[in-house]
Amino acid sequence: MNRQVVVAVLFVALFAGADWTRFRGPDGSGLSDDKGLPTTWSASENLVWKTLLPGFGSSSPITLGDKIFLTCYSGYGLDKDQPGGQKNLLQHVLCIDRLTGKILWNKSSSPQLPETEYDAGCVSLHGYASATAVTDGEAVYASFGKAGVLKYGLDGELLWHASVGSELDRHNWGSAASPILHENLVIVNASAESQSIRALDKATGRQVWQVDGIVDSWSTPLVVSPADGGKELVVVERQNVLGLDPATGRKLWFCKKESDYICPSVLARDDVVYAINSRAKAMLLAIRTGGRGDITDSHVLWKKKWTTRVSTPILHDGYLYAMDFAGYAHCIKADTGEEVYRERLDVSSSGDKIYASPVAADGKIYGVSRLDGAVVLALSPDFKQLAHNHLGDESVFNATPVIVDGKLLLRSDKCLYCIGK
Repeated sequence: MNRQVVVAVLFVALFAGADWTRFRGPDGSGLSDDKGLPTTWSASENLVWKTLLPGFGSSSPITLGDKIFLTCYSGYGLDKDQPGGQKNLLQHVLCIDRLTGKILWNKSSSPQLPETEYDAGCVSLHGYASATAVTDGEAVYASFGKAGVLKYGLDGELLWHASVGSELDRHNWGSAASPILHENLVIVNASAESQSIRALDKATGRQVWQVDGIVDSWSTPLVVSPADGGKELVVVERQNVLGLDPATGRKLWFCKKESDYICPSVLARDDVVYAINSRAKAMLLAIRTGGRGDITDSHVLWKKKWTTRVSTPILHDGYLYAMDFAGYAHCIKADTGEEVYRERLDVSSSGDKIYASPVAADGKIYGVSRLDGAVVLALSPDFKQLAHNHLGDESVFNATPVIVDGKLLLRSDKCLYCIGK
């Protein structure tokens, strides 16, 4: 290979947008190094393409090269006045061309019935395709709650299908936690399906380990690296924050907390993790990892009464940036819990205003409200709203945005949009 070719290859490697391979990006942080993202957009400005989807959903897209993978559902629960019958429910995995928005393949499967009943509330707020898929570059793994986990080849061939439990959700909220990958494992928080977390072999779908007692958790777990080495899988459930050995499921440590439901995902910086209670016992905890046994009194760095309810904050340069269900933007010091700002965003809704988690790149925070467009803030402890953008339709936006190749992918219940200059 001559010198010019080597330089060209290095340039592409350094400046090409990284694939967004799982919920909140390849490392689960919601952060991207991409540059040149637009600040403003509309139905006629900076809209590269718009694709009508074959069904509803609130999962985020993921990307691999020039392909997008996305889940949705059809046949049931699309209309609150006429929801239809569960026997008609189908769950889909789609492959979409990232450059054009064209659907390349659409694979559908039938769920295990009965599913959580559509009731124009609870599960109907996000539907039957809420978990974001994950890819290792060789296959796509999609989780549909009671319907199980499916592995598809990049060409759409179904390679295996595995159950993670079939309990009827006692809250009527359905499934939401997204699967993650660790070495040879697909790890699934199956609290809603079996009050457990399970690890499946990537090659076969066979269960490798299971940890029970994961109650009232819709939170996507995270594999972290403690300061003293090794790996820990951090899982949050009603009573505890848990540190598990991701290879075996062995419990390494636990930290007791106020009993409450859990929706936001785990955040990590160095050897510190952040966990958020969702509702009545609102609480944000900063916990140092690497302990053993009960670390409640020894490893909690700080805690404060605070919640986003559903969305997961961004952790950047020592600050937590968040958008909560009530439509407030927050900035919190990560080392102390001190709130730097709490500012009302001009988003309206008849109910909870924000479910999607914000993402950040190019000095900007991108947040999507359910019914009143997207806001763009400065990625700074000095609050500044840069834009409030609308796409001119009546779709519901529950999905966390994706950043790839200097563009944004926004997913509503009906469409997928590519935003870029």
